[in-house]
Amino acid sequence: MKLTAAVVQTASVLLDTPATVERALGLMKEAAAQGAQVLVFPEAFIGGYPKGADFHIYLGARTAQGRAEFKLYFDAAVTVDGPEIARLASAALEHKLYVCVGIIERDGGTLHCTAVYLGPDGRVLGKHRKLMPTALERLIWGFGDGSTLKAVDTPYGKMGAVICWENYMPALRMAMYQQRVALYCAPTADDRDTWIGTLQHIALEGRCFVLSACQHLRRSDFPSERMNNRLPEAPETVLMRGGSAIIDPMGRILAGPVRDADALLTAELDLDTIPMAQLDFDVVGHYARADVFSLQVNTAVQSAVSFVPKLEP
Repeated sequence: MKLTAAVVQTASVLLDTPATVERALGLMKEAAAQGAQVLVFPEAFIGGYPKGADFHIYLGARTAQGRAEFKLYFDAAVTVDGPEIARLASAALEHKLYVCVGIIERDGGTLHCTAVYLGPDGRVLGKHRKLMPTALERLIWGFGDGSTLKAVDTPYGKMGAVICWENYMPALRMAMYQQRVALYCAPTADDRDTWIGTLQHIALEGRCFVLSACQHLRRSDFPSERMNNRLPEAPETVLMRGGSAIIDPMGRILAGPVRDADALLTAELDLDTIPMAQLDFDVVGHYARADVFSLQVNTAVQSAVSFVPKLEP
């Protein structure tokens, strides 16, 4: 079986979620016109990745200005059952697309960096919350748990997402491989040259197709009059230079990496490549040595409060 997959490389409209949704809808239409059946957006595309912002946080203190800026970012976030995701799901139905889109998800008073899966039937198929925000991300995003590690079914095999530096967590990758992920989505904010090596390693290790999408974000896209940014003020300054790519199960680059430009990358994926690649390596099968190594994954929802017995609605 063959299919056409696409990855998006462009910027959010930071702090303007309706405009970002419109941009996403246009890209979904464009991808479908190019024959795509699967489409991956970058990390934090809906809601935005505020590259360079620090919300005026420093050890032992916060500021009123920083709290006000965080409120703007909080207001730009979305809920999975909200109208923004509903519009994207309707577009997935219209264009017959499987979509993985990075969002900033609002849950009570906490924000999560989340990947949402949409199906060509117009449904939300599932989501994955980033388990481990990196560095300063921990000040604005909460931690996910094992309850959102489940990959989703497609006619092309399982589709799952591992977000940015989660891809450096070997145990998390193994949890994906155990589910036999064929379409391994890697939405990211990592635009370094070294990222492509990471993608090739994962493709070879998991014997899967890796679809990585990163934003191409310029200083002019950042509303500095509304949010602090410690990076250079020149409008042409590139805050995130992309590097999106599509890799096959033998580590071969099928599309990208593209840097310093907006792009919609597409590639034809031949799913027969997966079993052929597994002839000599199956990381959770004949190459696993389960008698020596094992991994236990806690998939229970983690909650700060449990009511026993449960409160009636």
